[in-house]
Amino acid sequence: MTASPCPLCATPGGELLWQSALYRVVLVDEPGYPGFCRVILNQHLAEMTELASEDRVAIMNAVWAVEEVLRSELSPDKINLASLGNVVPHVHWHVIPRWLDDRHFPAPIWAQPMREGHDKAIDTTRLKAALASRLLMLESFKE
Repeated sequence: MTASPCPLCATPGGELLWQSALYRVVLVDEPGYPGFCRVILNQHLAEMTELASEDRVAIMNAVWAVEEVLRSELSPDKINLASLGNVVPHVHWHVIPRWLDDRHFPAPIWAQPMREGHDKAIDTTRLKAALASRLLMLESFKE
């Protein structure tokens, strides 16, 4: 059996919102889940423990910064953070805004839908600018 190429190495993994030398932040096209982002390591590693300590801290700081911006810009009822890697064994974090009336709440978005969801419109340009501002601040602290 041949392993298929890693989709997070072969493609951006979503609409690119921000990129640094270590990671990128993308907006995931998942209907009913506006603002769903991924923070993706730019090199192919399967586990967080394969990263140098300072890189683990940097990627987690990025995850928390994305959560902070999504909370500020979108005012969701909850944010879900997930790093599974069972299907795509490449370090990446899902940062998912959740609303009480989304299709799956309170279950994970990968569960069976419980109801019809309601699409919420977001201003992607504004979100991208807010993320860039916050992540640029993070990057400047490292220097």
